[in-house]
Amino acid sequence: MSDQDMGRLWTLITHVHALAGPVTMLLYPLYASVMAIESQSKVDDEQWLAYWILYSFLTLMEMLLQPILKWIPIWYDLKIAFVAWLVLPQFRGATVIYERFVREKIRKYGKSKGKNKFVDFITPKKGEHEAY
Repeated sequence: MSDQDMGRLWTLITHVHALAGPVTMLLYPLYASVMAIESQSKVDDEQWLAYWILYSFLTLMEMLLQPILKWIPIWYDLKIAFVAWLVLPQFRGATVIYERFVREKIRKYGKSKGKNKFVDFITPKKGEHEAY
């Protein structure tokens, strides 16, 4: 293989690597979320709602920890691998994490504090969306 061919191969690998993140973290989950809304099953709805909750949390933590994460050269690759585990139907990682950790915390702390005025304010009242 010539130097020119190696350069082209490296360029291709670089582009595929750069596209892997947006495809894995955004494009596929967006498509799957739309399909979940359109399906009759509630199982896929839970998977994708859990994914977006976890993805938002991951993005927030990444923003806060950016000064530290920039020193970890393989952070982006680790993030892609983790998000792939969250989204791939074989693993359903988002549902696993939500059921084992998030739901448990909500049940433990969410109900013990009584009514939350902000949640009550943003939660639709019964009958508000019946016009749709």
